[in-house]
This record gives sequence, C-alpha cells and structure tokens, in this order.
Amino acid sequence: MNLLVFVLQQMLSFSVPLLIVALAAMFSERSGVINIGVEGIMVFGAFAGTLYLHFVGESGPVGLGALVVAILISIAAGTLFSAFHAFASINMFADQTISGTALNMFAGAFAIFVARSLIGIQQISFMGEFTVGKIPLLGDIPLIGPVLFNGVYLTTYVVLILWAVSAIVLYKTSFGLRLRSAGEFPQATDAAGVSVSKIRWAGVLISGALSGLGGLAYILPVTTEFNGTVAGYGFLAIAVLIFGQWRPLLIGFSAFFFGLLKALSATYSGIPFLVNLGIPQVFYQILPYVITVILLAFTSRKSRAPAAEGVPFDKGMR
Repeated sequence: MNLLVFVLQQMLSFSVPLLIVALAAMFSERSGVINIGVEGIMVFGAFAGTLYLHFVGESGPVGLGALVVAILISIAAGTLFSAFHAFASINMFADQTISGTALNMFAGAFAIFVARSLIGIQQISFMGEFTVGKIPLLGDIPLIGPVLFNGVYLTTYVVLILWAVSAIVLYKTSFGLRLRSAGEFPQATDAAGVSVSKIRWAGVLISGALSGLGGLAYILPVTTEFNGTVAGYGFLAIAVLIFGQWRPLLIGFSAFFFGLLKALSATYSGIPFLVNLGIPQVFYQILPYVITVILLAFTSRKSRAPAAEGVPFDKGMR
C-alpha cells in the first residue's frame, strides 16, 4: 500500500503541470491561435515566481503566504509574455508557429541572463514549505487521503480547481461559446457582432496565465532551484492536448496517464516487480516519450482540431 501511495503521489506531481499547460494551449487553440510557445511561457512564469521566492527567502524559508504571491506573479508574468504572441499572431498576422518558437527561444536565455545579472549565477535557489498539511477527516481516507489530502502542494489544488473551472467556462458560458466559435468559424462569429480579435486575445492571454502557473507548478515538486528550463514539459503538454482532443475532461485523463508513465520512469527502482524484470534504466526513462509518439501516430488521423486553428482572421477580408 505504501508503494502504491508513493507512485500515485509522484503521478500527481508529474500530471499537474501537464494538465494546466495542456488546458492553457486548449484555450488558445480553441480561439484559433496555435500556441507552441507554452514551453517558453512556462519558463517565464517559473522564472518570475522562483525569483520572487528567492529574494523573499533570503532571510529564511518561506511559507504558503509567499507561495500565493509567487503564484500570482507567475500568472501575471505568463500573461504579459503571451501578449507578445497575441500581438504578433492576431494584430500583425504573423506565422503563429514562428511566433511561438520565438517565445521558446527567448524565454530561457532571458531567464539565465537576468538571473546572472541579479544574483550572479543562473540557478535561482529557493526554500520553503509549499505543501498543505494533512486535512482533517479527508486525510484519513484510505489511499485517496494520503494522495490528495496529506502534504499536497498548494499548486496542485489550484490546478485541479482550474481544471473544473475550465470545463465550465468552455461549455457553460457565453464566453466559451464565442471562444469555440472563433476557432471554428470566425466569419460567423464576426457576423454575429462579436470581435474575433478580442476573443482570440482573451484566449491567448488565458493561455499565458495558465502556462505561467504551470511553470511554477512544475518546478516546486522536483527541485529547489530553477535553471532556466522546464525539460520540454510544454511540448509534452501539447501532445496531451492533442491526445485529449482539445476537451478538458479528456485532457485531464491524458495528463494523468502520461503522469503515471513519468512516475513509473522515475520510481521504477523502488518497485520490486519492475526491478526484477532486468530491463535497463534508460528504457523506463524514454518510455513516456516513446508511448507519446506511438499514441499520436495512431490517433492523429482522428484528431479534430478547431477548423480555423492557425488561420489569421482579417475583418476586411471575406
């Protein structure tokens, strides 16, 4: 039982950033704007949040109050950084793939440059208590309690709440209807008197906010220093988005599936059954990525991306 709980805890840690960043890409692409720049936005959000934690923690470890502020800073940083992509893609009709790639190339270099300028080295260290203690009653539930209600990172609860909120916003609100319409048939959206540009701006900025949060959510459980990278998690999140068919519920299941694969690759040495198989360590390390490629190869034909995704909309052109 202890081993199972440990694996599930690791799965949750890996799944949460995948989930929130895949949802981030969903909002942008549902509006009609491809956003492969989520990797760079993650880096920018993680950089801003950890830099704040570094400076406030110079006098000692920080607590949940400082983490809340760091979360807000990461969200704000991601939103601001994504505005460059929105302006280039929506207002300037730039190639959305190139614009997103530019964000990815710039973010890491910028984070390292600023970190070296401010603290002398590129590694931004931070220390603190970022988990929520055991929740009474709920923490005593067998299996579920230790995984979800005992020593869980605050960012995990924030992401799970946003997962539910995203589904509600997308399917139960007028904004969600307009967002989906802008990504499917922007001409009809415009004919209905709705500004396609404003809706797409909103989609990209929401994407930036969630990606910025995702960067911090990725860093906290895995290390105590930020080194200007999120190890390709943004790209893996895009794979989760495609496998989840741009739908919040399926995206969630996909994120937990890939999170489980990552957890097994990280903890296999502590699982006697897997160790006894005698399979080399590198096999478990590459397994999540190999399965990602295989699944995308078999499911891409049936993928149903938004019809107007990646297509600039010019109100003056019909």
